[in-house]
Amino acid sequence: MALISAKTILTSICLFHITLAYFFYTNPNAIADQALVWVLGEAMGMPQTAAFATPSAACSLLAVSLLLVGLSDLLTLSLPEEIWLVHYWGSQAPLRITLFAVLTLFTYFSTPSYGRSGAGRMSHPLTPPSAFMAGSATAGGGDGLRNRVFFTFAFLEFLSWFWVWVTLKEEAGRFVVRKKRRGSSSGGS
Repeated sequence: MALISAKTILTSICLFHITLAYFFYTNPNAIADQALVWVLGEAMGMPQTAAFATPSAACSLLAVSLLLVGLSDLLTLSLPEEIWLVHYWGSQAPLRITLFAVLTLFTYFSTPSYGRSGAGRMSHPLTPPSAFMAGSATAGGGDGLRNRVFFTFAFLEFLSWFWVWVTLKEEAGRFVVRKKRRGSSSGGS
């Protein structure tokens, strides 16, 4: 039996998204200045970003997106247990784990490491900077994802969704057994 139920973990993640939405809308610098963001960013060699110094249109869009995700995910928990436990979150959790694992790895491996002029973490030390790396003239939209705030968010989401998935598998198994027991006892009488 899990120490914390899947419903409690999911509710916490939803409230975390809603709280992040509030801070991204009102004061995004409060998120960028968090100790966890700083520690993970320093440990993984992620650069700081000035994009969260003041509220911007991008931060507002992010806030509205996080608010909608938080509220819609919270709404799914009001559905019958079989629907949210077995069907909805049983397929959503692995999808979100995969998505956030890819985003975390992308951010880590595509960010230039400190002390090297634009070379990626996996490139040879004598390799010249490529157009894919941050800071180049032809860099794409991925540059906004190569910072410690996004890395911390993606990494925490990956860990949270993995925890949800493990707990969901355990609870869904118990739910199916309980449902079979109820079905066999009422069908045989």
